[in-house]
Amino acid sequence: MTDLRRISRALISVSDKTGLIDFARALAERGIELVSTGGTRKALADAGLKVRDVADLTGFPEMMDGRVKTLHPKVHGGLLAIRDNKEHAASLQTHGIAPIDLLVVNLYPFEATIAKTTDFDTCIENIDIGGPAMIRAAAKNHADVTVIVDPDDYSWLIEMLTALDGATNLAARRQLAAKAYARTAAYDAAVSNWFAQHLAGQGSFPPAAPSWRAFGGRLAEPLRYGENPHQSAAFYRTPDLRAGVATARQVQGKQLSYNNINDTDAAFECVAEFDPARTAACVIVKHANPCGVAEGASLLDAYRKALACDSVSAFGGIVALNQRLDAEAARAITEIFTEVIIAPDASADAIAIVGAKKNLRLLLTGGLPDPRSAGTTVKSVAGGLLVQSRDNAVVDDMTLKVVTRRAPTNAELTDLAFAFRVAKHVKSNTIVYAKDRATVGIGAGQMSRVDAARIAARKAQDAAQAAGLKEPATKGSVVASDAFFPFADGLLVAIEAGATAVIQPGGSMRDDEVIKAADDHGVAMVFTGTRHFRH
Repeated sequence: MTDLRRISRALISVSDKTGLIDFARALAERGIELVSTGGTRKALADAGLKVRDVADLTGFPEMMDGRVKTLHPKVHGGLLAIRDNKEHAASLQTHGIAPIDLLVVNLYPFEATIAKTTDFDTCIENIDIGGPAMIRAAAKNHADVTVIVDPDDYSWLIEMLTALDGATNLAARRQLAAKAYARTAAYDAAVSNWFAQHLAGQGSFPPAAPSWRAFGGRLAEPLRYGENPHQSAAFYRTPDLRAGVATARQVQGKQLSYNNINDTDAAFECVAEFDPARTAACVIVKHANPCGVAEGASLLDAYRKALACDSVSAFGGIVALNQRLDAEAARAITEIFTEVIIAPDASADAIAIVGAKKNLRLLLTGGLPDPRSAGTTVKSVAGGLLVQSRDNAVVDDMTLKVVTRRAPTNAELTDLAFAFRVAKHVKSNTIVYAKDRATVGIGAGQMSRVDAARIAARKAQDAAQAAGLKEPATKGSVVASDAFFPFADGLLVAIEAGATAVIQPGGSMRDDEVIKAADDHGVAMVFTGTRHFRH
């Protein structure tokens, strides 16, 4: 028995009408009967196409403001009937149900709606009911029915119908069915996550940790490989329109790799901590960790200060900026090998300068993500998902508690806040030395805090040697720790490196010991009460 199924009747009901008229006309030219609903039917009729109203098919009018129009046995029977099943065929004939061979549906724009409004009733009315029901029915019966949920597949289907004399093959129908179920799954995930976020913190049922959780996205692009060449990978976009690598426009350069996307996201989230209305800022990231961060009078100044922290690691790194990329900064950044530049915008001169480096990716986002905004992060583990709220704690909103005899000077307080901003975005355990609103040593991702302090200090020594300085910039610096010092040893390493003030969450059983060590050396220390672990 052949697996080809000829298409004689198509039910079309779409919110996104991109390419609709040309597609429907191509179907009609092949003698396919068109059945449609509401606005889709009107669009087809206005284009001069012969189209049957679904109400004529069902014998029931559209009702309840369009909530009920396709939820009917004459629709679902036409989709679900197994064509070579005699009992199904008899039921079709007995009840006057016409088989539907092609279903074309894209759903109410729920994801777009929640991105532009918080009005609860508006969001509810944009939850599609009939669409997902029909999609699932057609996909289940893909042995006989073809289902299209994406306008991108219109031309592909027409080409197949042309090649197979008006029919589709089973392999194609299975592929389309899989895509259809993935679409409804992602759609339902968007709805359920919107409800979860809406209810969180209201003391309502369900609780903040729902019993079931789903996450979905749409393919942005297949990637050449994953973290390593033997791993396959792809990039998916979610309904979250947070400014960043997923929403950016790539002006030029090679395709982004898996590692580029991961590192660029880390860099841009970090630079967003620095208000562009207050100061220019630059973050340089390598392997998802900042290797240099600085504020400056200009982007050029900020970039040069960030680069000075660790110019070795910056080679082949990601550069993130919090302001419009200008020609001066672009010229300096392109002096060394850089993988990606990401910024809210860029001048025409800057784009031209970057354009001389044909492989260098330039991403423009149109804005910065809000470090205070709520959100959800997800990490896969064997057999499960770890889901948590985004770390949206900002040092400016924290009450800093002075715990030492000496309070920090105003200059030290400025650098302490700067260093703690950076520490939030460095893998734990981390120690960050900063001076004059620039990192001068970063110790990232160490199993012990004392080792993070030593590595950061050594990085500063190497930078001083490379720059021909007599002493490392940690002399007279401040230091930030993402979590408390469990012992005084890590603090003593920082003091030996030249730090004069410390910012840390506090909360250790040995806080008194650590505070005493600071007092013994005349070092000022403040507690934030907020930890910034990052793994």
